[in-house]
Amino acid sequence: MNIHFGFSYIGLIFLALLMVPNLIWTRHQPKDYDKYVGNENRLLRIFERAGEVLVTCAALIFSDFNYRDQWPWAVWLLLAAALMICYEIYWIRYFRSEKTLADFYSSLMGIPVAGASLPVAAFFLLGIYGKNLPMLIAVTILGIGHIGIHLGHRREIADHRLR
Repeated sequence: MNIHFGFSYIGLIFLALLMVPNLIWTRHQPKDYDKYVGNENRLLRIFERAGEVLVTCAALIFSDFNYRDQWPWAVWLLLAAALMICYEIYWIRYFRSEKTLADFYSSLMGIPVAGASLPVAAFFLLGIYGKNLPMLIAVTILGIGHIGIHLGHRREIADHRLR
């Protein structure tokens, strides 16, 4: 693995695809969302926050993610882009829904907690495409925290419904 420092326009595009729906979401949060945020596992929250910073930095400072016509490696970029498109579809579906907690923690095409899983998987595939170990480590840290928190919330909501 050769790591190359420099700006990544692909990383910036992926980050924009990640952040724009999240910014819109801040005005369209599901009802009762605040009740569950306070119950997050502290260690998972630390992993999530550290992973967010690390993935953001890695996506921008390594030019390894910029397009290069090297087949079959470019397939990894196409797969990562496909997952980001699925992530956008998840958000479109959420914004058109009644915006319940069940909608927010829903699956898409059999992928559990799609709002957390899809971008993590997309950035992981981007790391494979770029042959970039720092990104793979960063996104693993993010995934442990982010997906773990979402699964915890989904479980807590299901438990609450059973009562």
